[in-house]
This record gives sequence, structure tokens and C-alpha cells, in this order.
Amino acid sequence: MLFLSKKLFLRRLPIILFIIFSICACNTNDSSEQSSEQAPKLVKSPDFNADSAYLFVKKQVDFGPRVPNTVPHKICGDYLVSTLKKYGLQVTEQSFIATTYDGKKLNARNIIGSFNPKAAKRILLTSHWDSRPVSDADSVVKTKPVPAANDGASGVGVILEIARVLSLQSAKPDIGVDVIFFDAEDWGNSEEATDEYSGFCLGSQHWAQNKHIPDYTAYFGVLLDMVGAKGATFLKEGYSVQLADGVVRQVWNTASQLGYSNYFIDQRGSAITDDHLPVNKVAHIPMIDIIHTQQNNLAHTFFDQWHTTHDTIENIDPKTLKAVGQTLIQVLYQEAEGEAI
Repeated sequence: MLFLSKKLFLRRLPIILFIIFSICACNTNDSSEQSSEQAPKLVKSPDFNADSAYLFVKKQVDFGPRVPNTVPHKICGDYLVSTLKKYGLQVTEQSFIATTYDGKKLNARNIIGSFNPKAAKRILLTSHWDSRPVSDADSVVKTKPVPAANDGASGVGVILEIARVLSLQSAKPDIGVDVIFFDAEDWGNSEEATDEYSGFCLGSQHWAQNKHIPDYTAYFGVLLDMVGAKGATFLKEGYSVQLADGVVRQVWNTASQLGYSNYFIDQRGSAITDDHLPVNKVAHIPMIDIIHTQQNNLAHTFFDQWHTTHDTIENIDPKTLKAVGQTLIQVLYQEAEGEAI
């Protein structure tokens, strides 16, 4: 470090101040120019209806826990298929037998819907629709299935509302949107399973290895997981940053432009094993994970009701659904107009 005597410093103070002022002025001008160059142009996009999305979440929860091999699971799956068809999507049901880490056989199906199927440029939106069979994080009742309002139904509800909104537009955006509701995501056990995914993500693994269209690809994808809790925070999930950083920046910058920075936190979070990993690693489609993780909370990585019997509709906030859904609609329309942020 270089030191100057007080007397010499005072003699040179005018020169020093001039230099500092000049540097600051240059930096300010550069910053202004960069901000001006980087300022995104938000194209006009339709509104995401949070109340409608909330009702889609509630409808799923009202069926009961959607655990594979149960009646509520079958009924809810049929509902998802009919709803996507109602909104004009071309639907494919990918039925398969999933083998769990503990040897159980599950009658599973991935539900796939395509909006504007002839469009060359395609964006993939996904969420899992099954419920966890046990509330292993519950302090009292650990054997009951999870109602799964947030951990599953919230992401599906957001995507169903996006499908509804797209169906109402008189002029289709010049882009294709594919929806996949992955099944059998939440049967894993990180303590007992020995595979790469700890027994989770069975539906996404199956699809990545057996895509519904053999040569299917997408420009990028977004996975939604736990996107409905009150006061949710979405940090930049670690694997997403590693595998699809450009998509992360696009989505988080869009959310910021829309005023949702209190949800989409500009901070890297934990790396989470989730359905986006098989899509990235096996299907080779860059996909990010919008997932609720808490800041500086060692007791709860995820939302407080995670994997408990308290993951109920009462804990879902339409404001959170709005932040996520409106951000994604804006991303889709930015891509359609060639104005990606």
C-alpha cells in the first residue's frame, strides 16, 4: 500500500479530486450506456390469472393425494388429460411401469401436451403431478401421504393456467409450447436408495430415455417445483446455473423487469436433484428448475410444510402463482417476438 505525507497529500488534493471526478464521470457514462444498451424491451403479453391458477391447484388437491396405484391418482390424471385437450393441446399419454428403489411396481403415466405443434421453435414447461406416499418430514404423522398442494400441484396449476391463457389468444404466438406432467417423481428416499437420483424422478428419467417423439428437442425448458407457497423465494438453483445459465439469467431478468425480484432472488442457491437433471443430461435439452428454497435457513431448505400432511391448499398464495406464471408468459412472448431478455 502506498502512503503520502499529510502535507504532500494536501498539495496534491486538487489534482487527486480532479482525477477521481473524471474516473467517476467516465464510469457513470459507461454504466449509463451499458444500462441503455441492455435495457430489455418488454413485449405485450396476456395476463396470467392467479385466481384461475389457484382453482387448478385446488382441483387437484380435492381429488386427494395423487399417489401412484391409487384411485385419486387415476382420476386426477384423467382430469389433466381432458383439461389440456379442452384448451386445444395435442395430448400424448406415456404409460409405463416404474420400479421404485424398494422394488415396488407403479402404474405411471407422463402426460404430454403440445400447443401450436407445427411451430419449429419450442419451449418445454414441466412439473410433476404425483404426491409423495409418506409424510416423512412430519413431526407426528409420518405414514400418511402428502396432500401435495405445493409440492406438485402448484406447478401443474401454473402450467394449466398458461395453457388456458394461450388458448384464448386470437393470434397464436409464433412459438410452440410443450407441457409435460411427470409422474412418479416423489417416491424416493435419499437415505436408502442407491441410484443417482436417490429413487426420485422416475417419470422424467423414463421420458428422457423414451421421448414421446424420438427426435424431439426444445430450445430450452423450465421445471416448476413448489411454486405456490406464501412468501416463496426462488434462488438460482445450482444445477440450473451449471447446465443452463443463459436460461436462468433470462428468466430471472424477466422477473426483475416485471417487479418480482422479491420472489426471484438474484443469488445462487443449492443444487437440487430434480426432474430437470434427466432432461439436461439424457435428453440434452437445457432446462432450469424454479424451486422454492429458503435463504439462510438451516432448519428448512424448502418451504415449511414440505413432505408433511400440512402441505395443503390453505398454504397456497395466488400472489406467488402470479409471479411465476406471469414471468413465464412474458418469457414465452419475448421468445416469440425475438426479444429475449
